[in-house]
Amino acid sequence: MTDHAQIVMEAVRAADRDRYLSALYAPEDKRTGLFALYAFNAEIAGVRDRIREALPGEVRLQWWRDVIAAGTVEAASGHPVAEALVDTIATYGLPQNAFQNYLDARIFDLYDDPMPSRNDLEGYCGETAAALIQLASMILDPQTAPKFAELAGHAGCAQAITGLLRLMPIHRARGQCFVPKDILAAAGSSPEEFVSSDGGAGASRVVEAMIALAQDHLGTFERGARELPDALRPAFLPVALTGAYLKKLGNAPAKALTSVSEISAWRRQWVLFRHATRGWR
Repeated sequence: MTDHAQIVMEAVRAADRDRYLSALYAPEDKRTGLFALYAFNAEIAGVRDRIREALPGEVRLQWWRDVIAAGTVEAASGHPVAEALVDTIATYGLPQNAFQNYLDARIFDLYDDPMPSRNDLEGYCGETAAALIQLASMILDPQTAPKFAELAGHAGCAQAITGLLRLMPIHRARGQCFVPKDILAAAGSSPEEFVSSDGGAGASRVVEAMIALAQDHLGTFERGARELPDALRPAFLPVALTGAYLKKLGNAPAKALTSVSEISAWRRQWVLFRHATRGWR
């Protein structure tokens, strides 16, 4: 493994343990591509944490757009993750528009505007987490991957909504509201009330509604995942942990407002191993 490949792998291990562990179940010759993809995701997901105002974040996202559009290592300016991503896109013929759409969706992260609707939330999940699963599938088996694009959509929605639930305390502290307005209204809440100190009277109902939405997508994915070929399994493996996270969140919905939900390391390892070896049959 080259020094740059090691740097990229370590970036994923530090920022996204679930995807890091999942990539280890992929064939060795595919891991470098997967790590490049996941390191890019971690880099972009962390932009909001490194800025105080939205404009510098938009500038950073534009830099990534330009690098991807140029498609050359020179354009990456010695950035290990950018160089690895450009190489991965070229090696596997990944569609540039998927990355451009991903970056467009991530602009939402930079602002505190509330998510307009459930459809908008699912669209956001589709352009981010679901796109990542589909791109990983294309690295693993480009011929078979298109047949499971719809399945990747449900998997990505389940995974992303669960991730937003887990990070809800961080988002609320910033004044961010990823919960759609229509779900808030149905629970008798509003974006302003939900990000307030206690979340308001309907806060637990909001969390329960988001859990139900994630479970709906997860159920659809798991039914279709029985047909998932072994070659694509590593791309979908991170979704295997979604059920465990949702169960913990469902046991104490109110706690999700103030505490980031985690599962133990041994349980994470066991769930991934079980699905890596047996799939969803």
